Amino acid sequence: MRGLGEDRGRCELRLLIETDEDLWHLYNIIETGDLITASTPRREEKQADRIRAERAEKKRMTLGVRIEKIEFSDEDLRLKLLGTIETGPQDIGQHHTLIFENGDSLLISKKKWKESQFDRVRRAVEEAKKPHIVFVSLDQDEATIAVLRQYGLKEIASLQSGRSGKQYSEKNRGDTYHSEIIEKLKTVSEPGMPTVLLGPGFEKELLAESLKAAGTEKLFVYHTGQTGMAGINELLKTGMGADLIRESSVGTEIEAVEELMTLIGRNGPATYGTEQIMNAAMSGAVEKLLILDSVLRSRDCDELIRSVESQKGTVLVISGQHDGGKELAALGGMGAVLRYKTDFL
Repeated sequence: MRGLGEDRGRCELRLLIETDEDLWHLYNIIETGDLITASTPRREEKQADRIRAERAEKKRMTLGVRIEKIEFSDEDLRLKLLGTIETGPQDIGQHHTLIFENGDSLLISKKKWKESQFDRVRRAVEEAKKPHIVFVSLDQDEATIAVLRQYGLKEIASLQSGRSGKQYSEKNRGDTYHSEIIEKLKTVSEPGMPTVLLGPGFEKELLAESLKAAGTEKLFVYHTGQTGMAGINELLKTGMGADLIRESSVGTEIEAVEELMTLIGRNGPATYGTEQIMNAAMSGAVEKLLILDSVLRSRDCDELIRSVESQKGTVLVISGQHDGGKELAALGGMGAVLRYKTDFL
């Protein structure tokens, strides 16, 4: 995401969408009631012939739409904003849907920007500079390919080897199975993107040999007890490859949630629940505050965030799209790692 201009006096911010993840960030920034101005296709208005106007070709025009509904699709990575036209050359007061994708720009006008929303924009800009990570979780029978995006894991493909362990010799392991995996990786990998191989057994090491021969450079191999998406989540939660995965926002988020859950399980210096966290923040006891992104969408947490940050605490916004976010949601969407245990916990 790239900032194209900011006017805090008028509560306006113009942004350029550069990656798929930017759509997710915008979903967490834009609220109902915001005025979104963008270039969008719409049929030209013709007063003389309304029926023919409906059949006319759509033309691009700049419209300002007061947002009433926000939709984000994780499957096709589309952001849809539905609302009423408030500014533009025609159809004032009528409904319109804005659909955004990479390369689009938009002007966001709010009655009031939250600091957490400005922080989200800053994080989106920084995260765009970091490479994604592609995972291949496999054994001799099946491989799952997934990409670690800024907001969570996305399963890309599941491939079957079509062979039984006793039906092929050691020398034939680099067969069609590996070739299919390598061809699929070519469609999702980008220059400089790390590739992580994981799973039980030795199939990952054999695939690593095939990938090296095919020219793959940033290659990492880890042993896990499971395959599939469960194996990838095992890798993330246990901290294997921490130095690599910590570079991603998801790795940092999952690591923080695991720390919180471990401390709670051991009755250590951690807490959850709005009242308990607020009391801890007021006393300066919060070292790390974890807030689910859906909580920030529905509530104004700026006072709590300012209280934590004024006491040199860290605030992490956790995506609900990965296992760590789901664990935090089970605690009510917020949790805090404390500097020390307090009397009111």
